[in-house]
Amino acid sequence: MKTYHKNPEALSLLTPEQYRVTQTDGTERPFENEYWDNKEPGLYVDVVSGEPLFASFDKFDSGSGWPSFVKPVDAGHIIERRDTSHGMVRTEVRSTHGNSHLGHVFPDGPQEAGGLRYCINSASLRFIHYDDLENEGYGEFRKLFAEKGDRL
Repeated sequence: MKTYHKNPEALSLLTPEQYRVTQTDGTERPFENEYWDNKEPGLYVDVVSGEPLFASFDKFDSGSGWPSFVKPVDAGHIIERRDTSHGMVRTEVRSTHGNSHLGHVFPDGPQEAGGLRYCINSASLRFIHYDDLENEGYGEFRKLFAEKGDRL
């Protein structure tokens, strides 16, 4: 089984925006980020640790301007914690092993899929296209796409 950790080399390669979002709990601008309307099949992983976080078949258009998912691909790679910053009470989402700030989870997602909306910053993610899963070391996830019928 693959292990994940906060990778110092990956940290050194982050753009200033990726660093601000993942390491200082920042939020990127809506509709001005890389994956908000990405419709390609694939896996979204933590840009720092590489741990698998979300799959394209769980992504939906929430209208928020950020990538939104109904659930993580593996709940063991997500930590949720209370966030009272900015005068609001929200639930922050962080990666378990990379400790990257990912975004927040809200109870206003599609009811037929559980009712959650994981609103995630593109800057905290690296997208691995379905066709590249094997070469990138995530081949075991191909079967999930086959089960969902979500592949090219």
